Amino acid sequence: MAKVYVEDGIEYTASNHRMRYNPEFHENHGKPFTVKELAYMCSMWDSMKKADIAMALGRTHGTVLSKAYSLKKNGQFEYYKKLGNA
Repeated sequence: MAKVYVEDGIEYTASNHRMRYNPEFHENHGKPFTVKELAYMCSMWDSMKKADIAMALGRTHGTVLSKAYSLKKNGQFEYYKKLGNA
C-alpha cells in the first residue's frame, strides 16, 4: 500500500503529494464526465494547475490526468478545448 501522510486532517499520497480520495471534496467520484466538465477541463488545461482543475470538478487529481490522457490519445482533447473556449 502507498505511504500516506495527513495534513490538516486530509490524507495525501507521500510519493506524489496528491490528495487521496475524500468524499467531502470529490463529490463526482465514479460519475461519468459531462460534456461541460470535459470542455472546462480541456480549456483550462494550459492555464491552471491540474490539482485545481480536479478540485473544481470534484474529482481526484489522478482521474483528471487519466481522462486528459485518454482524450488526447483518442484525438478528442482539442475538440473539447474548443468547446470550452467558445
